[in-house]
Amino acid sequence: MNNRIAVIIPCYNEAKSIGKVVADFRQSLPDADIHVFDNNSTDGTAEIARRAGAHVRGVSLQGKGNVIRRMFADVEADVYVMVDGDDTYDASVAPKLIDALVNDGLDMVVGCRVTDEAAAYRPGHRFGNAMLTGFAASIFGRTFRDMLSGYRVFSRRYVKSFSAHAKGFETETELAVHALELRMPVVEIDTIYGSRPEGSESKLNTYRDGFRILMTILRLFKLERPLAFFSICFALMLLLSIVLAVPVFETYFATGLVPRLPTALLCAALALLGFLFLVCGLVLDTVTKGRLEVKRFAYLATPGPSMANTR
Repeated sequence: MNNRIAVIIPCYNEAKSIGKVVADFRQSLPDADIHVFDNNSTDGTAEIARRAGAHVRGVSLQGKGNVIRRMFADVEADVYVMVDGDDTYDASVAPKLIDALVNDGLDMVVGCRVTDEAAAYRPGHRFGNAMLTGFAASIFGRTFRDMLSGYRVFSRRYVKSFSAHAKGFETETELAVHALELRMPVVEIDTIYGSRPEGSESKLNTYRDGFRILMTILRLFKLERPLAFFSICFALMLLLSIVLAVPVFETYFATGLVPRLPTALLCAALALLGFLFLVCGLVLDTVTKGRLEVKRFAYLATPGPSMANTR
């Protein structure tokens, strides 16, 4: 039995490139269904994609995360190839990524971007990606070299167990953490990353979206590692309480008096707040483990792709 392959392409104002992207993936994966999800484009992207032979659907909520949520919910397939519509990724490598997913029993294959073109992968984006990927690795353990790549292949059980919360470009962080949390088998394969067509502009804002990705990592840290997160808060509160209490105790031992009563009350309040953080962490850690088991069962309830011919 052959696997059903779907190419899913999130798009926003990619009229200059979407036609070529659809044609390239049609040539590389002739048996695949190609779906373009248009996110309120104003330059005719949807019509160009439709003329190129893609199934086109609109997503009214703005943001890449909102588009991916709809793609994963609406498209039915065994193997999903997700790629940006800006013609920066190599369509010819798609069969290789799919073969790795199917033959090695993986749930996600990430196209790790490799390029010698400075214009294709701007230094600010490269540095931000390395910094955020390293930060995520320090929290969640084993991670990826290119956590923010827009070229990925997923199994059906990955797609149907992914609970998307992100609205914008921080969705790639969620995709990585989902795989790490469920300990899914994943791999990265180097792929050539090219420049955008002339006249096409990136929708990614280095500072704004970088900050949003950082906040997403912290939110996922609190959500997926509550005991570690709240233990850090506990330690900080307790340390601050002790530092402020030192002069209070010195005065008390020297004079037997506590003239700095407001400081003493503040120290007690900080210590109490710290222990509240610790209790929250212990309670939420139990809740998180139960939630993780539910996600695991949802993941196991969906079959992975068969090892039959995928092309």
